[in-house]
Amino acid sequence: MDHLSIHDPPPHPGGPHPGGAMNAHGPPPPPQAQQLPPQMFTTAAQLLDLTDKKLLLVLRDGRKLIGILRSWDQFANLVLQSTVERVFATISDPKDPHPRGVYADKPHGIFLVRGENVLLLGEIDLDKDDDPPVGYEKAEYAFVEKLANEQKAAEKAKETRRIKRLATLGFEGENLGEILL
Repeated sequence: MDHLSIHDPPPHPGGPHPGGAMNAHGPPPPPQAQQLPPQMFTTAAQLLDLTDKKLLLVLRDGRKLIGILRSWDQFANLVLQSTVERVFATISDPKDPHPRGVYADKPHGIFLVRGENVLLLGEIDLDKDDDPPVGYEKAEYAFVEKLANEQKAAEKAKETRRIKRLATLGFEGENLGEILL
């Protein structure tokens, strides 16, 4: 009979049999369960730390919203208070490494955002909140919206021309395949 103490490791299944010789190095320690760092969790529970803080959200359609997170649910649907939509338009050459432009804010008040539409969100540093974005100046909303819409239309026309050129080479654009009936 073996005389084991409480400090001895537990016996291995298929290990040494009673009366058999013990391994000189002893049995390997049991594997430890790996702990994931807290930043690895991408659930709606992470929003708990951001509740009642001012956030910037970028939506899938390109809109940028700034507001105070008041509530959220398990689907990451968000309720923002004092929400403004910030619209940007560049007025310098797009190839310029330091773009210059204008921006404007459109107030929305209370805003409900469906979680699947959130592309990016982050907390705003309140010390820098009043500073305009680097290279941008505040302007009237109607002017900035007009410039932004013109830039979007020009970009869409450029993309349409590109897709047509690719089609002449035998390539299909995204979502332009044949429909089989």
